Amino acid sequence: MEPVMQLRGITKNYFIGSPNEIHVLRGIDLFVEEGEFVAVVGASGSGKSTLMNIIGALDRPTTGEYTLDGIDVIRAKDAELSRIRNQKIGFVFQTYNLIPKTNALKNVEMPMLYGGVSGHTRLVRARQLLELVGMGDRMKHLPEELSGGQKQRVAIARAMANNPSIILADEPTGALDSETGRLVMDIFHKLHDEQGKTIILITHSPELAEETQRVITIKDGQITGIRKGKGKENDAL
Repeated sequence: MEPVMQLRGITKNYFIGSPNEIHVLRGIDLFVEEGEFVAVVGASGSGKSTLMNIIGALDRPTTGEYTLDGIDVIRAKDAELSRIRNQKIGFVFQTYNLIPKTNALKNVEMPMLYGGVSGHTRLVRARQLLELVGMGDRMKHLPEELSGGQKQRVAIARAMANNPSIILADEPTGALDSETGRLVMDIFHKLHDEQGKTIILITHSPELAEETQRVITIKDGQITGIRKGKGKENDAL
């Protein structure tokens, strides 16, 4: 079985005026199996967030090949990339990225609205997802009325709105205290164990990375190590 995600020779350079050129990613080869829980770990400035943007089809690499679920992402048109971001990948960010003047329920509904889902179906699913992450009693609250951990749980529910097969989480516990971060990680484990989601966790925390099935270390734009974590083995692996 082919990996659901295949990146080969991925580089990313930024030009800041001749002759200056910043090499952020320097030839990344990465393969992720369906249903795998993977951590990409590295210090600030290692290139892991740039890699996340490329994995999530938010940015294009300078060179390299990227296939996602059989789709050539590098050559895909903008409309196809939008569909990938809306349907195939659920994003969870450190800064939550919730719409400020919109309550939790409407925030979770938003990706389904863009996906063309009917109003009643959106409402029912958004409520179910907020219940799933323990936010059933906060559906009508605005982001400013929620704690950091509550915002992140709403963000995870939103990431699940269109039932994507892949969840891409960029430092999802970075702005949270350890106890709240633990709650958020437990939700990811639940989604992986019970729903078989493929999860890619971008983190600077070796402790959190260790909870996953495979730990990929990145330094100075290159993968410097790949090893097994302590997460449960998946039948697909």
